[in-house]
Amino acid sequence: MLDKHTLSSVPIGTNQFGHMQFDTTRSEVGEALYQLKYRQDFTRVTDLAHVLATTVYREFQDVGLLISMPASNIRIKQPVTELTKALGSIVGVPVFEDLVTKESTGKQLKDLATKGEKLEVVGKSFIVNDLIEGEGPWNALLIDDLFDTGASLESACTSLRGYRKIKRLYVAALTWK
Repeated sequence: MLDKHTLSSVPIGTNQFGHMQFDTTRSEVGEALYQLKYRQDFTRVTDLAHVLATTVYREFQDVGLLISMPASNIRIKQPVTELTKALGSIVGVPVFEDLVTKESTGKQLKDLATKGEKLEVVGKSFIVNDLIEGEGPWNALLIDDLFDTGASLESACTSLRGYRKIKRLYVAALTWK
């Protein structure tokens, strides 16, 4: 994990719709990720990918492929997928966008409090699709944007560890809660 996402968040009152508003301070990476993920500012992708390439990526040995963590919410353009593709372009490593997919559980993980609750919901919802040509195995880096309890990453990694074409599996997340 690269950086803390939110440094502080102070309630400042409700808006005209009765929703609580916050004065939030994020780390530099946290703010860039927030703008990308929640404000669809895709101009942040390249900068975030460069940060990953020059810091976290260097810590892993012989990465042969990159995998983007399946998104929790359906969007026209997925931030974590775009980030993984940009990183792949920078470091010259192939990206497998749909190697791991997630079946819908019908529940939002953000509404659950504990890792145990989240693991129970995600369970075996991650599916590995045999998209890699050749026998392998390769060292792979799974990219995620925001680490919370680790339940989704743990479930995805469990599925990927059972895939014969993956040798070592590394994980990198831009921020943590």
